[in-house]
Amino acid sequence: MTFVSNMLRSLGPPIGLASPREALRAGFGALLGLALAGFFLSLLPIDLQLRLYLIAPFGASAVLLFAVPNSPLAQPWSAIVGNIIAALVGVAVCLSVPDLTLRIALAVGLTIVATSLFRAVHPPAGAVAMTAALNSDAVAELGFQFALTPVAAGTIFLVITATIYAKLTGRRYPFRQFDEPNNYGTQDPAPIERLGLSEDELVEILERYKQSFNLGVEDLARLVGAAEMQAATHRTGPLSADDIMSRNLVTVKPDTVLADIAALFRRHKFTALPVVDHDGHYLGVIFQIHLISRGTQDADNSTLRFSAAMARLLTKKSDRPVLAHEVMDVDGPRATPTTSIGKLLPLMAQGEVDAIPILEDNSIVGIVTQTDLIAAFARRSLPEKTHI
Repeated sequence: MTFVSNMLRSLGPPIGLASPREALRAGFGALLGLALAGFFLSLLPIDLQLRLYLIAPFGASAVLLFAVPNSPLAQPWSAIVGNIIAALVGVAVCLSVPDLTLRIALAVGLTIVATSLFRAVHPPAGAVAMTAALNSDAVAELGFQFALTPVAAGTIFLVITATIYAKLTGRRYPFRQFDEPNNYGTQDPAPIERLGLSEDELVEILERYKQSFNLGVEDLARLVGAAEMQAATHRTGPLSADDIMSRNLVTVKPDTVLADIAALFRRHKFTALPVVDHDGHYLGVIFQIHLISRGTQDADNSTLRFSAAMARLLTKKSDRPVLAHEVMDVDGPRATPTTSIGKLLPLMAQGEVDAIPILEDNSIVGIVTQTDLIAAFARRSLPEKTHI
């Protein structure tokens, strides 16, 4: 019975449920990428009668590029080099092996060997080789030009489209590198990735468990760091945002001028101020970094010190002062009173925000800062009092 149960579970979905928004993002990206690639290829000097310009493997490449852009198999080197190698192998086999079945088997098998040796494994590459093997007449006419157009040209265009689309939709493609500068512009690893493990050690772990085709080094570092962070929250017990949040809030209206906001920051020593409308509904949050960024932008000389930039910003004479709604963050993370601090901690550790608004029925009821989290951990870390 246990064996049957395990078998049935193994037949279920092996990946987590995608949100409707992410599914639509990926699907529309593939639609856009293939439509633009088809239009682009139709402008090139390709014999459209051969029906080998928008080939089927591009659909498989689109799935990887737009749906799983973090996969090592979806990266530009894997996609472009992998597809080109497959096209070259497919054409070579097609021109030298007359038997169809043997031609297909050889083309796909040799493609796997070649792309593995060149560290360019890309699953659609097998379909590229098979496409060449199946279309012997068309490939005989095109020859090795098939590797350039449509294969190389179409794949490159898909990669470019995926790169732009990912940036516009808040995703990351190509995937980040292990030694990429952090959010502060320094060479230190991001806080969540300071594991005490080197890049070589992470690579060795991926190779040991034969996962180098499925996961990048930087993604492994983030996952390990996130796991350690989640494990650390267990020491705090079942704490939620409601247990640690600040409730006596200082808020500003969307039409509050920046000079008044700066004065509130100085008076209360806050790092963030929520913005609410006149009915008390949450609209966004202003971080001190927003004032710094705005002051730098409005300075005439980029070499001015921050104080001079802020002085110019806050004292300049203009017909319309800068208002809160122009600099507030409306897309940042938010939580509810029942959100566990285990979910808040990684958001803070990423370094992108230092305060998270706590909402209830679209009204702000509190705010959790980095100080609140540190205090919660400090209290839980203290030894229990000894009762005499």
